Amino acid sequence: MKIGKITLVLTCCGMAFQTGMAQELPKWANKARKAVFSVITYNKENQILNTGNGFYIDENGTAVSDYTLFKGAERAVVVTADGKELPVEYILGANDMYDVVKFKTAADKKTVALQPASRPGAVSETVYVLPYSTQKAASGTHGTISKIDTISHNSFYYTLNMKTGEKTVSCPVMNAEGEVIALIQKNSDKESTSSYAIGIGYAKSLSISALSANDFTLNTIGIKKGLPEDESQALVYLYVSSSNLSKEEYLNLLNEFIQQYPKNSEGYSRRALCYMGYGDDAHYALAEKDLQTMVEVNENKGDAYYNLSKLLYNYVLGLQGAKPYGDWTMERALKEINTALENDKQGLYYQLQGDIYFAMQKYPEAFASYEAVNRSPLASAASFYAAAKTKELIEGASKKEAIALMDSAVAKYNPPYGKEAAPYLYERARMKAEDNQFREAVVDYNLFHDAMMGQVSSDFYFIREQTEMQCRMYQQAINDINKAIEMEPKNVEYWVEKGSVHLRVNQPDDAMKALNKAIELDAKNAAAYRMLGYCQVQQGKKKEGMANLEKAVELGDTVAKNLIEKFRHPLPHHSRWNGMV
Repeated sequence: MKIGKITLVLTCCGMAFQTGMAQELPKWANKARKAVFSVITYNKENQILNTGNGFYIDENGTAVSDYTLFKGAERAVVVTADGKELPVEYILGANDMYDVVKFKTAADKKTVALQPASRPGAVSETVYVLPYSTQKAASGTHGTISKIDTISHNSFYYTLNMKTGEKTVSCPVMNAEGEVIALIQKNSDKESTSSYAIGIGYAKSLSISALSANDFTLNTIGIKKGLPEDESQALVYLYVSSSNLSKEEYLNLLNEFIQQYPKNSEGYSRRALCYMGYGDDAHYALAEKDLQTMVEVNENKGDAYYNLSKLLYNYVLGLQGAKPYGDWTMERALKEINTALENDKQGLYYQLQGDIYFAMQKYPEAFASYEAVNRSPLASAASFYAAAKTKELIEGASKKEAIALMDSAVAKYNPPYGKEAAPYLYERARMKAEDNQFREAVVDYNLFHDAMMGQVSSDFYFIREQTEMQCRMYQQAINDINKAIEMEPKNVEYWVEKGSVHLRVNQPDDAMKALNKAIELDAKNAAAYRMLGYCQVQQGKKKEGMANLEKAVELGDTVAKNLIEKFRHPLPHHSRWNGMV
């Protein structure tokens, strides 16, 4: 009987030794165990994906666990030591290299959190692993720290003298004071008597940044992500996320931003814009409420009314004549920007005021607004161009005044001009051509061509050719129309123009070839028949020429009808009729 008792005692001691010093933990463990929970993750089909452990690091529901547990998960829940199930609301950071994730669960008034250690662990220090347990009496494993490696974020990676298993992954490693210093990581060697743990400082430092919307590790987790803790970073995160999320997901993110930063006016303006995207009166009403709140919370009232006006202006432009919601009109947009200008006479506000007047076709008022911009530090090539364009549309205004404004736009750049200046050179050339300043217009077209490094369309060569013809730059015109045809050989209009140019410079053979090509491409081109007929009559081929002129008349060409009458009753020097073709 005594021998049996001795054998039993030895057996129990051996089991204790083999399990890695399993024993009752210090007194603090009874409360601390409530911070450790079980984690269950689910896939898209709502099937269990993984189970594991984690623990709270603050009483607001912030917790840590292993990233592997969450990879591919669409949702997750935690089961506390008291048996309460709480959903994981959003992810706060993740790192696949160190296999750690930080997240937030639904709030619970009874949440117990572990206190992160105020100092790192030390070699040979005794530490304890606190497992998930639903039992009141907490037991666990203890050992010592054998090695400490420094990693990023001023954190540490620990090697421990203790054996742990699958069921202790992501359980907390505690010091003698009851503070958490690390969380256990999965050991690739199940028989190893050493364990590894990532420092709590590293896990705690995980965060969402402005660019996390494109983070691969985070995006492998389907659970929604939290916002950056920094307000300016959170704003950038909103912008980046807007193109990656569905409308509903983005709206939820905006709701979280407003909840987190209720005094930030941009959250309300962005949510209003999101509501407007739904396109129905119910959401428009919500947008109107947000727009009013945006004005209320913004300390810069000028900026608030400017943003309100801009949203309304863009909304009305997008209607394309459809009936607006309520008083969301250009008149309301004008009223709001005028209120902004009462608070602060910024050039940016005058720019929007000018755009609104322009949309309302109130060109003198728009011009006055753009002129105000041009007297401000905001003056730019674009603002001078807007003034020039508006000046063109004012009844009775001088074209030369518009050209002078375009001079100011071009003057914002230094020669040799680059692509930034190209649009303004092109517009100035157009205005000069319309003012009969043809040679000056050709000069600007040449500058445009160089600014674009020759990367221009066939239509450019066609337009420059027509301007060159007006100032008798015939060879340049021929070169340009040939270039246009080279780029777009099936364009009938170009072939007809080529025939006209050759006809103008008395090159009938080239003219007839071009016009025949035009007819080959379009057998119903009246202008080509008319010019070909005229050319043939001039070459003494009256029968063929008259037939082509009659064909042009059949196709509705009235000029050809006059030519037929002239040729049937010729007058002296009928070559002067060239202007008629």
